[in-house]
Amino acid sequence: MVDPKEQTQKAEKKAEEQVVEPAAEVQGEVEGALAEAREQAVEPLAEVLKRVNQAYAAYVDAEKEVARVYKSNEQQVEKAYKEAEQQANIACEQGVERAARNRERAEQLAEEAYHRAREQAKKNYAESVQRSLEARREAIEQAWAIRTESIERSWKFYSKEKR
Repeated sequence: MVDPKEQTQKAEKKAEEQVVEPAAEVQGEVEGALAEAREQAVEPLAEVLKRVNQAYAAYVDAEKEVARVYKSNEQQVEKAYKEAEQQANIACEQGVERAARNRERAEQLAEEAYHRAREQAKKNYAESVQRSLEARREAIEQAWAIRTESIERSWKFYSKEKR
């Protein structure tokens, strides 16, 4: 038969082996879990760093795009200003040319009117002088006629008296 003491020792040894074996297994599993946790902790950190770098790169790209859009907008505004300035200059030049033509036309019309008025004044002067000369001639002729008639009457009267 089997000795109970021996059987107890065997059972203890077997239990001890079972305890040692699971402890080694547990320790291996714990070490694996720790390594995995470290990897997982490192992986998320690397992943976070990767996402941060990507976000920063996207931010830098967006900032560059905003600067490019602002520059493009500034160029478009400058171009629109230059076009407006050019159109204003053209309109001003056309206005000045139109005003110069109008002034020249007005001067020409005024000069023509002046010449017509001067010719009319000369004509009126000549006519007035002619009328004045005619009136003087007529007045002198009338005065001569009156004088002659008066002298003739006086001689007639004087000659009648003397007779």
